[in-house]
Amino acid sequence: MVGSVEITYSPIANSNGSSHTHSNESLQNNGTSATAEERLDELRRRLGKSDGDLLKIVGIGAGAWGSVFAALLQDAYGKFRDKFQVRIWRRPGRSVDRSTAEHLFEVINSREDVLRRLIRRCGYLKYVEARLGDRTLYADEILRDGFCLNMIDTPLCPLKVVTNLQEAVWDADIVINALPSTETREVFEEISRYWKERIGYPVIISLAKGIEASLEPVPRIITPTQMISSATGVPIENILYLGGPNIASEIYNKEYANARICGSDKWRNPLAKFLRQPHFIVWDNSDLVTHEVMGGLKNVYAIGAGMVAALTNESATSKSVYFAHCTSEMIFITHLLTEQPEKLAGPLLADTYVTLLKGRNAWYGQMLAKGELSPDMGDSIKGKGMIQGVSAIGAFYELLSQPSLNVLHPEENKPVAPAELCPILKRLYKILIKRELSPKDILQALRDETVTDPRERIEMAQSHAFFRPSLLGQP
Repeated sequence: MVGSVEITYSPIANSNGSSHTHSNESLQNNGTSATAEERLDELRRRLGKSDGDLLKIVGIGAGAWGSVFAALLQDAYGKFRDKFQVRIWRRPGRSVDRSTAEHLFEVINSREDVLRRLIRRCGYLKYVEARLGDRTLYADEILRDGFCLNMIDTPLCPLKVVTNLQEAVWDADIVINALPSTETREVFEEISRYWKERIGYPVIISLAKGIEASLEPVPRIITPTQMISSATGVPIENILYLGGPNIASEIYNKEYANARICGSDKWRNPLAKFLRQPHFIVWDNSDLVTHEVMGGLKNVYAIGAGMVAALTNESATSKSVYFAHCTSEMIFITHLLTEQPEKLAGPLLADTYVTLLKGRNAWYGQMLAKGELSPDMGDSIKGKGMIQGVSAIGAFYELLSQPSLNVLHPEENKPVAPAELCPILKRLYKILIKRELSPKDILQALRDETVTDPRERIEMAQSHAFFRPSLLGQP
């Protein structure tokens, strides 16, 4: 049984270097320990929930992070059955293949607690039958027992799973968007049909890291929170983004991690308090769109990092050269996106670092370089889910290739598209989107003798007024 989680709040410096008086005061003013039930009751009051009326949270999408997020909430608050409910929606019908069923059986038998739980719930026999090939398991079925298809090696707590989207969302108080950015608009357009008769708007927390590019009438980035607002009519003040340098399985295994929830003053601080756990610290920040865009940007360069690692036999020198170039390109791009890019340096580098170490985008780059995967196989990979860096490469390159965004070339003293000053981004685009080059050609972006010194790219970004507010839809 899950007991109350005791959390002691203490002042924590914000690693992005900015001063968030409201956020830090919220930690100091709540220095006394708050039990899980007290935090739950506080959020219920904020949402206007009466006694006997459940606070209903639903996760949309059941990939690794979406499943872990729902499981964290279930572990922390699931015992308060008369006050709280968390469910997760995933599409029905996805079968589990024989090899995965065999591996799942091994995982179950290696964990005594999981084995005992399944036997107690009369759920063990179906896994024996699947192991023998006598029956087919389905992704929604195993998720109810705490097994995410994209993260078989990390058993979660049992979850309430819904396969009917209308049933999942129609009366939800808080909706967690855990869909890939490429699927967010379509699913939320369907959800909007089920909310037509609703009185009041839900709160939506998006976990999606990815972007779309809109080139007309002016080039700009479209983020998942903007897609959701456009599709549903939910005001942007009710939509937040949560992200940070973390790996889903490690968070569930209680490795220390932190994240930021970004959005309006009305909701970000109460939700940060609600989501915090001893091993998962959640800070809050007002800069919604920029943090969201940065979450997509690091996936771009993680794919290239995986390629370089595989092609150079994990050469520390080659990986460090790549890191110098890719971080200089990211810094250059952030100067186009925000007036104060230095505030993003810490969060962006931390998120990039963990993704390079163990993220699915870096893994994808490695598999491409080793020839075990090819771009023709698409960006939805068995056992990993959606590789969101692929679509982000296309969006960022096409956006930064627009002549209306031209900047002055530092050496040639002529206007060029920003993408021309980002050789890694350009080469990744040719490898994965245009498919004109092979993965091994990523090394040419590092070995080209005419390539700009990464330091010069950073200095150029810092010494020129590159900020283009229109890229984020600002006047």
